[in-house]
Amino acid sequence: MSKKSRLIVLCGAVLCSQYLCAQSRTMGIEEMFRLADENSKSIQTFRTGKEVADENLKAAKAQRLPDISASLSGSYWGNGKLWDRDFSNATKIEMPHWGNNFALEAQLAVYAGGAISSGIELAELEKQLAEMDWQKNRQDIRFLLVGHYLNLYKLNNQIEVLHKNLELTDQIIANMQARLEQGTALQNDITRYELQRETLRLQLAKVEDACKIANHQLVTTLHLPEGTVVQPDTTLNDSQIQTLSEASWQELAAQNNLNLQQAETGIKINRQREKLERSERLPKISLMAAEHLDGPITIEVPVLDNNFNYWFVGVGVKYNISSLFKNNRKLKAARLNVRKAQETYELAQEQTNHAVQESYVNFLTSFTDLRTQQKSVELADQNYSVTSNRYQNDLALLTDMLDASNMKLSADLGLVNARINVIYNYYKMKYITHTL
Repeated sequence: MSKKSRLIVLCGAVLCSQYLCAQSRTMGIEEMFRLADENSKSIQTFRTGKEVADENLKAAKAQRLPDISASLSGSYWGNGKLWDRDFSNATKIEMPHWGNNFALEAQLAVYAGGAISSGIELAELEKQLAEMDWQKNRQDIRFLLVGHYLNLYKLNNQIEVLHKNLELTDQIIANMQARLEQGTALQNDITRYELQRETLRLQLAKVEDACKIANHQLVTTLHLPEGTVVQPDTTLNDSQIQTLSEASWQELAAQNNLNLQQAETGIKINRQREKLERSERLPKISLMAAEHLDGPITIEVPVLDNNFNYWFVGVGVKYNISSLFKNNRKLKAARLNVRKAQETYELAQEQTNHAVQESYVNFLTSFTDLRTQQKSVELADQNYSVTSNRYQNDLALLTDMLDASNMKLSADLGLVNARINVIYNYYKMKYITHTL
């Protein structure tokens, strides 16, 4: 290869390595949450829902403003006819041919049986419900991302464990080859360890593929540039886990769980709808004012070709008598919906209590599992060290070495999973209490 070709290859390798490094991004959980708030299409959809609810509230408040209307018309009038009562003696009546009408009317509701105030309160509650929908969606997206993130972290740790075991296997094979040359080992022993090395390589390839899938899910959900490789924060295992009592977690859930808040808001919404139905059975009182300018004046014969201006102010009262017998069923249905909403709230309390208790037990179990796996790793390391020494001194069989290696690998992987499981159960507790 010429010097020029070598230089081109070297430059290409440098550029490729820089590109790969540029695509790698170390990310903590809080930064991941921030990116989700900024980029998630799902969160954006619920944020737009909040804006819609806010506009609906403004529209409901606008019902307190007066209704003002204006009308203007021009018309062509034909000549009239005048008959006796038996339609005899027809007489032609000359009419002014051009007519005009102008009206300006205003009406302000003074009392509507509570319909306007209930409508505003209902829109306010629906705005709160939209806010809770948005917050709940954020919690769902965050918990989904935590699952992808911790899965990626676990897979990266498994890759590291497998690499270490591969290095250890390579070292053992090298030692066996040296012993084979000395005549103290068999080729079959090397073959069996080479078979184990291939098994580890296959396992490593599967984990690396799973890692690519988890990374793609995370990158897609966060809407990061294609090709980004997320590197989880390696200090995550060192973070402090908040170990509260079950009573404290239950209290957090009672205060922050959005399912409970939505169920409680549902009770208030149905009570307002009951008030709206009840308002139909109450009179409506309003202030009125009007200004009219009409022409010609057709109440006189012959017709007067003049403009007639008049105005008035007053109070109007309207009562829908039919509501006394037509609205009963709707009012009863509204009351039943209130009762149903109360029962839904009680059910949500029960379900939340069960979910917190179950997750808390699993949380405590994950700590027990972690302590067990730590002890297993300690014992597996000791067993491997003793078996390796015995094998080197021809006091143990190759199968003993293989069993010790497999036990060590299994213990190391189990410890990785146990550590991630503790963190996952902690975030699950935060998710159930909606404090993520």
